[in-house]
Amino acid sequence: MHAKRNELSLRRFKIIQTFVTVKKMIPMVSILFQWLLFAGFGWTTPAQAKTFQAPHPFYIAVTEINHNAKDQTLEITCKMFADDLEQILEKKYKTQLDISLAKDRPAFDKYIPDYMAMHLSLAVDGKAVALSYVGFEQEKESAFCYFQVSHVPALKKLDIVNSILHDFKQEQINIIHVTVQGKRQSTKLEYPQTKAAFGF
Repeated sequence: MHAKRNELSLRRFKIIQTFVTVKKMIPMVSILFQWLLFAGFGWTTPAQAKTFQAPHPFYIAVTEINHNAKDQTLEITCKMFADDLEQILEKKYKTQLDISLAKDRPAFDKYIPDYMAMHLSLAVDGKAVALSYVGFEQEKESAFCYFQVSHVPALKKLDIVNSILHDFKQEQINIIHVTVQGKRQSTKLEYPQTKAAFGF
């Protein structure tokens, strides 16, 4: 039992490392200026953002989907403002959370997959697929939520329904990047748009 648990922990660590590598490679050129503008407001942690109650200059999230042909998986990274994620989970689950505190991590691991299941869905070649939650990270003002879809040896079409944070702000913009066989496609969904389709 102990050996099996260690094996599962090691596998989860390797999956997260893969996502972190992908995360560091995300150029996000289309929102770089806005991201830097946000950083210029001096917010460094969600706790500080709550303290100062500074208004968001914009509301945006980025979903990066990469097809890993070798592992036959879709690797999914959802990046958003950490305080936006924190506040929507507090609102929906009627609780107090602080994403920067280790003691609240189990709550985030519980609420994030539940929330995302209601706001992000994928269909590969017309067939709905299940997203498996891998974990999350906080990096300064950003939160990265990781998911994967197993048993995807190839795909020609990917349909996405994305309403992440639509229940938080109507100004929400969701950017989606999809990479299959080294080919990258992107789109932008402005509230209330939720649907996108990619063909490869």
